[in-house]
Amino acid sequence: MQPSEADAVRFDAALTVCVMRYISDLHIGKVNPKHFDFGLDVENKKYDLPDFLKAHAVDSSDVVGALEKVEPPYPGYQRTILALHSYLEFVREYHWNQLPAIQKTIAPGESYSGVPQLTKVLRLEGDLFADAKFPADGTVYQAPLVDAVKSFQRRHGRNPDGRITAQTLADLNVPLTNRIRQMQLTLERWRWLPVGLHSALIVANIPEFRLRAYDENYKIALSMNVVVGKAYAHDTPVFTDTMQYVVFRPYWNVPYSIAKAEFLSRLARDPDYLAKKGFEVVNSRQDVVTSGAVTGDILAQLRVGKLYIRQLPGAKNSLGLVKFIFPNSSNVYMHDTPAQEFFAKSRRDFSHGCIRLEKPADLAVWVLRENPGWDLDRVHATMNGTPNQQVNLANPIPVLILYGTVIVTEDGIVHFYDDIYGHDAALEKALAKGYPYPG
Repeated sequence: MQPSEADAVRFDAALTVCVMRYISDLHIGKVNPKHFDFGLDVENKKYDLPDFLKAHAVDSSDVVGALEKVEPPYPGYQRTILALHSYLEFVREYHWNQLPAIQKTIAPGESYSGVPQLTKVLRLEGDLFADAKFPADGTVYQAPLVDAVKSFQRRHGRNPDGRITAQTLADLNVPLTNRIRQMQLTLERWRWLPVGLHSALIVANIPEFRLRAYDENYKIALSMNVVVGKAYAHDTPVFTDTMQYVVFRPYWNVPYSIAKAEFLSRLARDPDYLAKKGFEVVNSRQDVVTSGAVTGDILAQLRVGKLYIRQLPGAKNSLGLVKFIFPNSSNVYMHDTPAQEFFAKSRRDFSHGCIRLEKPADLAVWVLRENPGWDLDRVHATMNGTPNQQVNLANPIPVLILYGTVIVTEDGIVHFYDDIYGHDAALEKALAKGYPYPG
């Protein structure tokens, strides 16, 4: 039966709508990040879709090339696409089975019935070299399999001790289809990013607990561990902004929520508590009200937010010896910390929302590289010099605080991280509803 003219018109309209949806989804993602209260704005990225089709697709001799320009231009996005293709191949090659349960941690040299299957899994994902030699039918957990497990643990944000713990086994037993979905959700978030970030920028990835500074060609210039906000209580928000200045040897102005939760009850019991701990009370102009005992009247004004607590500069200050400011409505910034022990942990969500830096002096040198004379020696001297010294950046720097549970590094290695704030789960739920997605 030949289609009627009306059928052809309906088909053409449906095809046009599908192509426009595809272009929009590829360019800005399916779900608007504002739906999750993220500080990412896709509005100024949106195309006039009919005009775009007419100009770039209808009469184009290279439709594929035109659509490639729709996607995010960032190398990390392209690497994630390639990794996704590889994992789709893995699923076709390997029938997934759960590794045998363990009653206790398996240490190197011990027997484990899952060794043959473990070998296949680690070869497939690239942790075990294809030419690695050991008994094919053996059940002793030994090198080079131990080194392969360490590689696997590193890629999943765990302590790479080479022991098959309950956590390691749980990670190994995550189906590849779940890992594929993680990549797809991460790619959705890549599409939310602003375009045209060709200048140097700073990116902090929350689930990875990692910060990277990139040069003008998206090459990593600096990388370090970070501590982010506690899950379930003090999540670090997702947003973009611009770093404008650095403050050396800063005061810490204690937020009212923290003062109420952690200071006021102690002050009621001990009026000298602040003085003993290196804090003082100030007014809204930052004039010192008292550096000593807190009277009942001062405590009453602290309770209602008319006066404020701040910590004196110094090595014990909660912000350490330098903070990096990119003004934002969440009052989140990056800073040094005296609590260096947290950087050795594999999971690092311990802050009240701000981002603590493992190598603050190195970041200061990098962000001030266009300010004449700011080498590492000067940075260290200023960190231990005049209190509260502000240095404006010669050129403000874009800052992206993002949330990606999959990162493909420049060497092509795929890293997976826990969904610590549940953002993957929330995005999955929104996508599962289908069109129309939250806009």
